[in-house]
Amino acid sequence: MAEDTLSHFRMRIRRDTSAVADWLREMWTRRWFRWLGYLALAGLAGLLLIWAVFARDLPSVDQLRDYEPPLPTMVRDAEGKPVHSYARERRVQLAYSEYPPLLVRAFLAAEDKTFFEHGGIDYPGIASAIVTNLTNSGRPVGASTITQQVAKNLLLTNELSYRRKIREAILAMRIEDALTKEQILELYLNEIPLGRRAFGVQAAARAYFDKDVDELDLHEMAFLAILPKAPERYGRARFEDDAVARRNFVLGSMENNGWITAAQRDAARAMPLGLSESGNRAVAQVGGYYMEEVRRQLIAEFGETAEDGPLSVYAGGLWVRTPYDTKMQDATTRALRRGLIRYDAGKGWSGPIATIEADDQWASRLASSFIGIDYDGWRIAAVVSKSAGEARIGFSNGETGRLPASAASMRYRKTGGSAFDALRPGDLIAVKATGGGSYALKNIPEVSGGMVVESPHSGRIYAMQGGFDVRLSPFNRATQAERQPGSTIKPFVYAAALDNGMTPATMIVDGSFCVYQGARFGNKCFRNFGGAGGSGEHTMRWGLEQSRNLMTVRAASQIGMEPVVETIRTMGIGEHEPYLSTALGAGSTTVEKITNAYAMLANHGRELKPRVIDYAQDRRGKVIFPRNWRACDGCNMKDWDGKPMPRFAPSGEQLMDPMTAYQVVHMLEGVVQRGTAVRLRDLGIPLFGKTGTTSGPNDVWFVGGTPDVIAGVYIGFDQPRSMGGYAQGGSLAAPIFKDFALVALADRQPIPFAAPKGVRMVRIDRRSGRRVYGSWPTSDPKASIIWEAFKPESEPRRTIREEEIKPARPAPRQDAPVRQDSGRRTDSEFLEDRGGII
Repeated sequence: MAEDTLSHFRMRIRRDTSAVADWLREMWTRRWFRWLGYLALAGLAGLLLIWAVFARDLPSVDQLRDYEPPLPTMVRDAEGKPVHSYARERRVQLAYSEYPPLLVRAFLAAEDKTFFEHGGIDYPGIASAIVTNLTNSGRPVGASTITQQVAKNLLLTNELSYRRKIREAILAMRIEDALTKEQILELYLNEIPLGRRAFGVQAAARAYFDKDVDELDLHEMAFLAILPKAPERYGRARFEDDAVARRNFVLGSMENNGWITAAQRDAARAMPLGLSESGNRAVAQVGGYYMEEVRRQLIAEFGETAEDGPLSVYAGGLWVRTPYDTKMQDATTRALRRGLIRYDAGKGWSGPIATIEADDQWASRLASSFIGIDYDGWRIAAVVSKSAGEARIGFSNGETGRLPASAASMRYRKTGGSAFDALRPGDLIAVKATGGGSYALKNIPEVSGGMVVESPHSGRIYAMQGGFDVRLSPFNRATQAERQPGSTIKPFVYAAALDNGMTPATMIVDGSFCVYQGARFGNKCFRNFGGAGGSGEHTMRWGLEQSRNLMTVRAASQIGMEPVVETIRTMGIGEHEPYLSTALGAGSTTVEKITNAYAMLANHGRELKPRVIDYAQDRRGKVIFPRNWRACDGCNMKDWDGKPMPRFAPSGEQLMDPMTAYQVVHMLEGVVQRGTAVRLRDLGIPLFGKTGTTSGPNDVWFVGGTPDVIAGVYIGFDQPRSMGGYAQGGSLAAPIFKDFALVALADRQPIPFAAPKGVRMVRIDRRSGRRVYGSWPTSDPKASIIWEAFKPESEPRRTIREEEIKPARPAPRQDAPVRQDSGRRTDSEFLEDRGGII
């Protein structure tokens, strides 16, 4: 039965097929049918040809499933607040669910009303565009769907041709098969270029309105939706009428589609555009030398652009946590600038910052110079033209103003004439508004310097200033300038002495000291600051407090220079030669290195590595730097689990005996109380530090701080030359630290320096170094009796009572020359190479 049914079915198929064939033969005899057949074959051949020509070598749609767009690197401060970004384009990635539905509908109304209905191609729209183009002699009108725009923006080029449109359509159909509508919209909303270097709607919301997408009003949503058509046009003030008309059209389309009410439409149409000119205040963009140093280190680690790798600074979407402290950075910047201006005051105008060609393109030339300043309302201007009584000046935004001759009358230090007479068209100068379109000339200090603020517990750098303004000079004098440290090196000379049998109470002669260098060079005789001679025999403490050169080189000579330069090397200051002049700071170092060395003294001699980056994460939150980073388990628990609190074990090697480090710090407290940094005493907080003044004097220094904050600062000319005989670390550098401390340390609880285990505190007479009985130290910094720190079994054995204290005995007038093995060069030759030291 089944076989009969199957046989019958086959016979029927043959009969029907034969009937169809007969019908086709009969129809083929008719001309119109043959033409339809030819057209169908031609269409099929055309489709095959299009597929072969246009679909060949198309990129794979699979790329979109795991698409990772280039994203900027975001930098956060010590509290986790975003403060800077490294970006050549504004980009922010959001999930589709994070976009408000009304915002999505605004884009659909403007770009693709039937998006959720078509399969990637809007055929009625294409037909309408063809008709329009046939009757329009202008720019061809497109009919791209949102899916086609995704294909063009992410997988194709912006080539204006029918070939690209066909490839775009083919890709759009493939995309619709591979992704959901929501995934396509997410790609579109995150990647569409919308002007002002903004890619994606969230970035554009920040660029145009300084808002996040969930804060936008209806009229703002509609404005953003018009931008894909002409992003560089609608965002400009001179095309505001066009932008308003297009925005209102989108609002009308939304109302026609039932997405908003007529009342909402009318209320939104009544609103002005309200575009922001500030551009994304969500990120402070603090910039400066600190962020430039962070950028430099990140580029060294991950590369700069996408070509350098998926984690590059300008494309990898990194999240970087730094120790940056806004309050301390502001205080550091302000203090250093005030110190530079204070020194430079009254010396006259130092000349133009730079020079450009003063043609009709001066505004763009000024803008492209990237020279700027953010100090006290000062602005960088170009001299456009000049007459007898005033100069016309211009700014990078095209504005112009007046610079009267009376407002530029300061002396030009190079010629002795007035600054106004020296001005030439094309000069870039600093000015400040005085009202009514007039400006006054300001002077950028010719002297410069650097300052670093660091934690002595971790090496984290809180603040950094490498000059007056990074946009005036990108050279970072805090990390790149190799300068002679002067007397700031002396604590490490005495640390070597303490490790080789001396104590803070050791008596050292402050008297003339000469080194015999052979028959050719004879004696090299050292001097105290200002050429002063000796003052007798004193304790090591007194010698450090008063920064006596003769006592320092005598101590270095007694223990030998090898332990001294080894201590300097071990503490990360630099590789220095074993010459006695090195003990007075004739080597070279940077502010960062010497500040870190002082931080290690306060850290009881334990190693610290200065850092401006705590850690860096990739776009998914995985920590990728430093390589050995480990999370602190339990640090972020919501509730205490009853177990011991997490503790961080000390890190870093022990580079110096903890007791030696504390002894040095304890003596350096005396520098503030009685010595060369006494002007800091009235800060009224536990403080240690050391001033420094190099020969010339070319550079002046102060390095020191509290148990929690260490800062180092120097000022000097970039091309070293004398700052004037009055220049000293105590009078120029220490006040900069004081300005910083008055602001940055004002709300910190004062805590004393803690002594490590084993240190013995003994009452001594600070002048004679003898142990004292019968009296106690007082708070008077001038008191003779103090507490001194000693290692076990090293405290003075000879004792006196208070009534027996007498002045120290004078030193002999002349000491016998001390021979010093000078190696390849004599000490005089080394001093001459290094410029000498005070």
